Amino acid sequence: MKSQPSVNLQINGETFSYRLFDALREITNTWSQREAAKRLGISHAVLNRRIRDAEGKLGFKLVETTGAGSGLSPQGMVILEKYQSYLRRLEDRDVPVIGGGPIATGLMDALARQYGLEVVIYTTDDLNALKMAEMDMLDILVLDDPVHAYMHDLDFLPIARDDLVLVSGSDENLENVDQLRGREFVEVIHSAQRLAWNTLDQLRVDYEIVDVCSSPENALKMVKTREDLLTFQNRSFMSPLLDSFTVSDIMADDTSHIISMVIPDKDEADKKDELEDFSNFIQGKGQDIIREWGFGRID
Repeated sequence: MKSQPSVNLQINGETFSYRLFDALREITNTWSQREAAKRLGISHAVLNRRIRDAEGKLGFKLVETTGAGSGLSPQGMVILEKYQSYLRRLEDRDVPVIGGGPIATGLMDALARQYGLEVVIYTTDDLNALKMAEMDMLDILVLDDPVHAYMHDLDFLPIARDDLVLVSGSDENLENVDQLRGREFVEVIHSAQRLAWNTLDQLRVDYEIVDVCSSPENALKMVKTREDLLTFQNRSFMSPLLDSFTVSDIMADDTSHIISMVIPDKDEADKKDELEDFSNFIQGKGQDIIREWGFGRID
């Protein structure tokens, strides 16, 4: 069943009905208030009153007269675009949208291509991906750190295993945790690095996080430019980069974790079946691809 979404929008404490935004849209399309009213099935007087009431509450003009007829003011255009952006989030998507952290979305990109599923992928961090899922902007949510799935009581599916390796840009050979005392690190926020920091804290290892970033690539750039700086990275991410960095397994066991996937409930039967088939592929034949990409199999 196809449905057409409509929403109200609150601006500066005032709530405006979708009817106002329909009027603004038709004025933009027709350059005529009379033609816009005709398309909406209302009188010109009703449309005019609707616009004037909104302008009175907002304190600025929404519609102005131009050489071509009636058009939206700059403020009116901004408000209409804001409304339409919310509508786009609610509309049915023809192509599944996947969002999550950089490690998990990189894996999903490879799996989707091998399976032959056309998808749109948004790479962010776990917390922002969770917000996108709450706004119904995602068909599949994938998480680099499993703790977020537990904290939000999500019905998640483990799809791969991974752990963290210690990364240095120098030739220094780090063989035990005691060598990390007093060392400086760069952190990738909202990532599975949480497991490394928790382990160091439990072992009472004194360390300092001197810089933070939002992507593993940027963390590696920082480490490469400062030989005394360290970071932790997912083993899967580092597997093709072993010739460029010094990597140590000293905390691999303590940071072992799963990459998880959440498929929110969908009303559309066709899309639900498509995503279930993709999920079955990931849990079956896809596990060989997961291993090829440097992850551990979940089966």
